[in-house]
Amino acid sequence: MAAQNSQEPSAAAAAAAAAAGQGREGRGAIGSQLEVLLPPPTPKAAECPLICERSANGNLVEVKGLLALGADPRCHDRFGRTPLMHAAKNGHTDVVRCLLDAGTPWNAVDASGKCAGDYAMEAGHQSTFDLLVDTGVQSELIFGALEKYKNKTEFSNKHYLEERVMFSEDKLLDEESKGIMMSWEKPLMEAHARAVCAGGGDILNVGFGMGLVDTAIQSYQPTSHTIIEAHPEVYKRMIASGWAEKANVHIIFGQWQDVLPSLGVVYDGIFFDTYGEHYEDLKEFHDCLPQLLKPGGIYSFFNGLCADNAFFHVVYCQLVSLVLSQMDFTIQFIPLPVKDCLDEKTWEGVSHKYWQLDTYFLPVCQKGDERENCSLKRQKGDDKISS
Repeated sequence: MAAQNSQEPSAAAAAAAAAAGQGREGRGAIGSQLEVLLPPPTPKAAECPLICERSANGNLVEVKGLLALGADPRCHDRFGRTPLMHAAKNGHTDVVRCLLDAGTPWNAVDASGKCAGDYAMEAGHQSTFDLLVDTGVQSELIFGALEKYKNKTEFSNKHYLEERVMFSEDKLLDEESKGIMMSWEKPLMEAHARAVCAGGGDILNVGFGMGLVDTAIQSYQPTSHTIIEAHPEVYKRMIASGWAEKANVHIIFGQWQDVLPSLGVVYDGIFFDTYGEHYEDLKEFHDCLPQLLKPGGIYSFFNGLCADNAFFHVVYCQLVSLVLSQMDFTIQFIPLPVKDCLDEKTWEGVSHKYWQLDTYFLPVCQKGDERENCSLKRQKGDDKISS
């Protein structure tokens, strides 16, 4: 992933932030609903082929001239491709910047589901890619700041917690047959457990699901193992499976938002993996981390941030990295190949493919420690995933 470059929020970032609606629910879609649906052609639609052509050719002077004459920077050709996409595909960074400043949504997608960042990434245009990532991160920061002042009247996953879930040997589904958790994730959960248990001690997991990560955590024999689970049927299954009888396990039934204030414990390792929540909920949990995690402690989470689009995934990984680094965390994303673990048979009986990327970027976040003696030690190749 490209490095995050600092820049001041632009007018384009503010416009994109206003355009990007938040709230895609489900596993693998914890980010905001980034894709912007473009408006129908405007009265100046005749100018669209021209500005698209000039943008593709990198003719900055003519693009500026067309915009000055009233050309719509949000227009699109018959394939749904905007001038921004044409410019990004050909690496014309100056034209991309001009179009962003004119209010073109950075997150618009064409008929094939690709955005400008996807085109820049596929073509290897690093400077264009970096500019689009920066714009995306800044716009989401602005949107997050605006969302902070909204009154939250209910939990994001209220509907999920009230519906029935379906258990099978290799998957846990909601009422719409969307995957809550599936067995293909087992190697990922084992890697997450290895990370958060690196220093031993007291471990907290938020979200039990199929128990994949908790089973892995138990293999490291932590001093204590606290599990927070909010779904009544999942909790009932946990009890029936004997989890409450394990000597070092403490199960708490309830929403993490209600439970955290009463914990009164700081942990050596924390893992977070809920269902049906949004990025704002993840951010809210991150705001609690300084009070929950010991200095030098390790935090990780299921990285389902916009897992149906590679570019949006990068934007959200950068966003999380930026926010946590400001809280005195060091963050690394460990790439784990998952393409060979997934095929069409994996998704049989599941209504939505919540993971569509070839690589899983496992986040390992370590809280600052002035003693400098709690750094995470990893052996090269430890986290290789086999199908």
